Amino acid sequence: MEVFSKLTSLFQQALETREPSVNLHDSFVEHWKGITNYYIETSDETTPAKQTDIPWRLKQMLDILIYEEQHQEVEETGPCMEYLLQHKLLETLGTLGKAQYPPGMNQQVLIFFTKLLGQIQQPMLHIINVYRPIQKLIRQCGVLPGSQSEKEEVQFLYVICNKLKQDPYLLNYILEAKSEVGKQRHNSTSGDEDGRHSAAKPSTAAASSLSQLSDCTALGSRAAGYAEPSSGTQARPASCSLAHKADTNLVQALINLSKSQKSKIALKSCEALLLLVGIPKEETASYLIENTALCQLVTDRLCELYSQVPTSIDPADIETVERVNWRGQFSKRCTEEAAVFPGREHLEAFLLWVDYCDHLLKEAHRSLASSLAKAIHQRWLIAVIQPQLLQMSEIGMLITTILLTLVVRQISSPVMLGEVVFFLLGNQKEPELPMDSESHVLRYHLIEHCDHISDEISVATLRLFEQLLQKPHEHIIFNLVLRNLELRSYIAHSSACGLEDRHAVAHEQLDDTEELEEDPFFTGMYPESGFQGSEQLLSLPPRETAVRPAGNTGVNDIVNSFLCLVPQEAKTSQNVLESGYDTYVHDAHTLFQDCTSYSLEWGWPQELRPLESSTPDSDFYEGHFLKVLFDRITRILDQPYELNLQITSVVSKLAVFSHPHLHEYLLDPYINLAPGSRSLFSVLVRVIGDLMQRIQHIPNFTGKLLLVREQLIGLEPEAMTDHLTLLKGVTVLEEFCKELAAIAFVKYPVEEH
Repeated sequence: MEVFSKLTSLFQQALETREPSVNLHDSFVEHWKGITNYYIETSDETTPAKQTDIPWRLKQMLDILIYEEQHQEVEETGPCMEYLLQHKLLETLGTLGKAQYPPGMNQQVLIFFTKLLGQIQQPMLHIINVYRPIQKLIRQCGVLPGSQSEKEEVQFLYVICNKLKQDPYLLNYILEAKSEVGKQRHNSTSGDEDGRHSAAKPSTAAASSLSQLSDCTALGSRAAGYAEPSSGTQARPASCSLAHKADTNLVQALINLSKSQKSKIALKSCEALLLLVGIPKEETASYLIENTALCQLVTDRLCELYSQVPTSIDPADIETVERVNWRGQFSKRCTEEAAVFPGREHLEAFLLWVDYCDHLLKEAHRSLASSLAKAIHQRWLIAVIQPQLLQMSEIGMLITTILLTLVVRQISSPVMLGEVVFFLLGNQKEPELPMDSESHVLRYHLIEHCDHISDEISVATLRLFEQLLQKPHEHIIFNLVLRNLELRSYIAHSSACGLEDRHAVAHEQLDDTEELEEDPFFTGMYPESGFQGSEQLLSLPPRETAVRPAGNTGVNDIVNSFLCLVPQEAKTSQNVLESGYDTYVHDAHTLFQDCTSYSLEWGWPQELRPLESSTPDSDFYEGHFLKVLFDRITRILDQPYELNLQITSVVSKLAVFSHPHLHEYLLDPYINLAPGSRSLFSVLVRVIGDLMQRIQHIPNFTGKLLLVREQLIGLEPEAMTDHLTLLKGVTVLEEFCKELAAIAFVKYPVEEH
């Protein structure tokens, strides 16, 4: 019993002498005193902040605040949070961070702010003693390129944007209103010049002000060398506020950090800006448009990156760059594998920002996206790109055209695509007039560039139009072609009676008065060639006795017409395996499906417009674009191989569209053309007539043609051959006719095949 009594007595003493429970408020204040005492007691100005106890004390304060919140009633502020707010601890920390005393203090402050906002659940950003320090801290972010605090800055800004995404109402507190910017900037910077000198030795000034712990703001102000502005000091005029704001606000900080050489920081800043613009509220979008320079800053960054692309860059190198994705490659520097030509890094940086802008426009609210797209239109497309497209320097014009083609390929947001389309083509919808160079100057010159004296410029511009034709925007095909085909003025009005001589129509006019049957080729003027006057050049299908309504030509007739257009003497594909027209069917089917998928939304008619409703006396003009393309096709036997490939590719993209007028005009060989009009088939017939006359003067033409085809597909080594341009042109012509046949085949319902 005696032993038991002693043990009981020892336990009782232990319980009576146990350490009392920790008071959170006292501990919180003690840690804050520890931080302030550092400035009183320490004279060493070189020790980095992370080597002091400041980071540890800030972490303890944060842990206390989090623990306190977890054990408080909902919407109730604990004593530690009350102390932080009433004594303006955040204001003081922000000032100490700006003073950079001790060195690296700003990083510790940013970490504290970031974790505080990220982990405290109760609303804080609407409290003046919270949002005012945050506003000042935002102004310090992104100021110095490559600073050591970039990581902490971008994490802080990302948390801010995430909070704004969750509660858009807080935007009013974080983004200072225009009318307040000048005043706030003055109040926060009036002592900057003195601060640069006094911040180096802040301990003396700090010590003199720490007699009262409650005067925390005085500590921070004097540590940074701040002085209260005199009552007579005037704020900056409100008229300058937007320009000043552009230097200091949240958007500017994010744009600056997106320029970081560290890809993770650049990516994080871009994601933060996406959070900001993705707020779905109309009021928020209006606020960002009216009270920030977001549109201007994003566009200026685009112009800046574009200007950094070297003017000496090789056009051939530009075309090797693939599509980019800003999330996967943003701010990546060229790897050893990719850095194959000078200027690639700048080119990819520009394209990455184009892709980012495109994504930004998809995520932004409709009104904000519209404002940003218009800013890009005005500040980049019109101010920068248009003068370069119209310049006299051929190399400058060429590089700009190729770069613009990459931009068109990259963009997919409807609002940005619309701005680019109307910039390039204008908004005209009425039928074109011949030689109209005034309605839209840029459009006129771009189409003229397709027939430029420089083949490189012609190819580059044709590629630009090809990219446009692959974009889901109705105005592209309507502006370039359809508006001129609406009345079907290309049809001879005698056919409106319902009777057509298809056999006569198949042999198109060579000019206004001369029929193909009257061409010397068909009169037997070359008896030695083995061609007799009674032998037809075109192996057309037998003429049907039943009359087919206009526009209802059968698919078999169309396919055979194009396949038989090139005479046997100029065909070589049958001598090469897997080179029949069926090889084009798969690609044509894919293209047709893509075009149909978005053209269904455009409300195109399913049937041809009745000729009776057309204006009988209207002269047909195919339009500037088709005129240039047809003119180019007439010279297909005399043009470089690469140019011919590009021309036929553009025409094929046009032919695959499902509009009935476009199909009739480009793919129906049997339409009865109005006097002076021409169609794609009539142009090709004329080229064939020219070809057959040239064949007579080239010995062993078919053998040479087969050799050139084998060289083009890599079966034979390249070698000098007579009439090489002509032979390559004939090869392209044959392939083009097969491609048109395949397009016609896939556009008809299966039951008609």
